[in-house]
Amino acid sequence: MLPTPSPDFWNGRRVFLTGHTGFKGSWTSLWLEKLGATVSGYSLAPNHEPALFDLLAPFANAESTIADLAEHDRLRTVLHEFRPSVILHMAAQPLVRRSYQEPRETFETNLLGSVNVLDAAKDLDGLDAVLMVTSDKVYANSDAGVPFGEDDLLGGHDPYSASKACIEIATSCYRDSFFAPRGIPLATSRAGNVIGGGDWSIDRLVPDVWRAVTAGKLPELRNPESTRPWQHVLEPISGYLLFLEALAERGVADPKALNFGPLPGAPETTTGEVADAVAQGLGHEHGWVQAPGEHPPENKLLALDASLAIKSLGWSPRLDSATTLEWVAEWYHDFNEGADPRALTLAQIERYEQLPAATLQAS
Repeated sequence: MLPTPSPDFWNGRRVFLTGHTGFKGSWTSLWLEKLGATVSGYSLAPNHEPALFDLLAPFANAESTIADLAEHDRLRTVLHEFRPSVILHMAAQPLVRRSYQEPRETFETNLLGSVNVLDAAKDLDGLDAVLMVTSDKVYANSDAGVPFGEDDLLGGHDPYSASKACIEIATSCYRDSFFAPRGIPLATSRAGNVIGGGDWSIDRLVPDVWRAVTAGKLPELRNPESTRPWQHVLEPISGYLLFLEALAERGVADPKALNFGPLPGAPETTTGEVADAVAQGLGHEHGWVQAPGEHPPENKLLALDASLAIKSLGWSPRLDSATTLEWVAEWYHDFNEGADPRALTLAQIERYEQLPAATLQAS
């Protein structure tokens, strides 16, 4: 059996979760509720409608602070009054194209916001582990298509990617200077492009497909041949929670960083293929058309090597690419038909917990 986040560890555990109102944060909040954790969430309010966080609320054993990470004093007060056992930092400005439009704001949110979390936590008593979520885009990508390992060179051509790489450097500094001397494990995680039901963010592939199909239109894709390490949202969340368990139990940041992505050797899936599969699952024959005009540059190829997470945690992806797309389309289809989003989300979490590891399909 694959390891699954343990109720024995999480039940009653005090968890400080930033970005809890976002897409990944909402799924994480519901899973932590199922595991019995006590959660203090800190984030901006959702900036779009519908919003999965609002549809899943209220959350049991949870409190929510709607505030900006830039408010250092308020962040520190909330964190120290709550006195968490573990911190999971997920809040971010997550969009590449928006980072070109708002580069300074992207660095302020992603880098300085993360530094504020680290600074507020560095003298916190009773802390067992801290995990900072960055991105698969922290690596210096030459478009060679070779999967990145955790020791590869950090970089970033666009403001989003560069800001996330900066978080890795800041985390390393705070770990060596403040957390390691106190015996508190501090690590980072880097996940591939996540997709799943309930994402309605602006300028993201699956939400754009849903909005277009729902309106009887076709979404416009900038780079339909681009490949990304697509994975269901539950894959990295399970990795984050297992990594936090391991960090807390080992008492040391080992490993210091982990990638969470598809199985090594898994077939690459293009943006166009994802759009087609989701659109067809929603009853539409074709998923996209080529977007006209000039667009900000983006890497065409991106792949992660998740073998260290598989080796060190026993974690493994449970959904192959075809099943991932089926689950995503199923969630949106059932939501469109009037199903309760909280029940849909919880049912997929429960199904996921029972799955064996995914296997590579023979070509």
